[in-house]
Amino acid sequence: MTDAAKRQKIAQLVLDFMYPRDHNAHAMGITIVEIRPGYAKARMVVRQEMLNGHGSLHGGNSFALADTAFAYACNSYNTNAVAAGCSIVYPSAGREGDELIAEAVETHLAGRNGVYDVTVSNQKGDVIALFRGQSRMVSGHVVPEEEIAKHV
Repeated sequence: MTDAAKRQKIAQLVLDFMYPRDHNAHAMGITIVEIRPGYAKARMVVRQEMLNGHGSLHGGNSFALADTAFAYACNSYNTNAVAAGCSIVYPSAGREGDELIAEAVETHLAGRNGVYDVTVSNQKGDVIALFRGQSRMVSGHVVPEEEIAKHV
């Protein structure tokens, strides 16, 4: 197995381990549709209970979708990573029934620190949110090392 194939297998194992325990993602209807080392794509459909008093998607829900994609991207190496900081802007409003895709891309990784840009777009390609997250790797692994050894 090539190094790239091993890294991809590890990323997939991280997804398989994390997602069943991700109660917030399940409650919000967020699914992870793709994962690679340093990359993740998440999907969510905007439901009525996600709308604010203006009838548009509440920014906290856009943030949660982006943050979820960020979490999977920065944990894809199987070293526990947490958010050290993040920011978000909302260029456009989400609407009920929109299918949103959050695409998280690693833009920098050095030592234990990473930077990830997440674009949240609707089914028409309109950008709903732009999120930048800084991660910090901490001790431990997402998937136990002995479990990784069985598969890689």
